[in-house]
Amino acid sequence: MKEYDFGDLVELKKPHPCGTNAWRIIRMGMDIRIKCTGCGSSVLMPRSDFERRLRRVLKKAADAGGAETAKERG
Repeated sequence: MKEYDFGDLVELKKPHPCGTNAWRIIRMGMDIRIKCTGCGSSVLMPRSDFERRLRRVLKKAADAGGAETAKERG
């Protein structure tokens, strides 16, 4: 059962080269696109890779004050 959803802030097992380990989920489907909260770069990866690399959900989208607007999604 999945514990993550669109807009959630997640932590992966390895940090991004910029030093940040927090990512925002900005697209979900067969592939998942995540955006680094430090430098703003985005990565598209298969769902199976994402689930293997996921450590924990830092903040649910509902806790962050709702869903992002289309402009914030990039």
